[in-house]
Amino acid sequence: MIYIKDTTEYKVKFYKDIKTNQSPALKYIKGLREKEEAKVLKYIEFLRTQKGYLGEPYSKHIEGKIRELRVDFGRNKHRIFYFIFIKKTIVLLHAFLKKTAKTPISEIKKAQENCQSVLKNPKIYE
Repeated sequence: MIYIKDTTEYKVKFYKDIKTNQSPALKYIKGLREKEEAKVLKYIEFLRTQKGYLGEPYSKHIEGKIRELRVDFGRNKHRIFYFIFIKKTIVLLHAFLKKTAKTPISEIKKAQENCQSVLKNPKIYE
């Protein structure tokens, strides 16, 4: 049996709202304190090198294609919703600070809407 090593790197892209021209996930990350931002970016890089799939406690399936990257920093629980898109692209959809035991449905809905927007306009993210 011959194994061919997959040398294609995965890419990370931020969902950008067409109307506002802003990325909710990037805006959230840039608003963090320096050490928290550094840890979140380190986890995003780890996600990329692992081809978008990390087990718990780093990542968790939410529903459909959507997963969440889980970055805890002290009492702050940062969550970043993402999905894996065509051509080995990880699209970061939405981010928030989790304050409750269960992920709020309103946050999941935002990620779902952003995901649908990407799927309707795939050429933007290729």
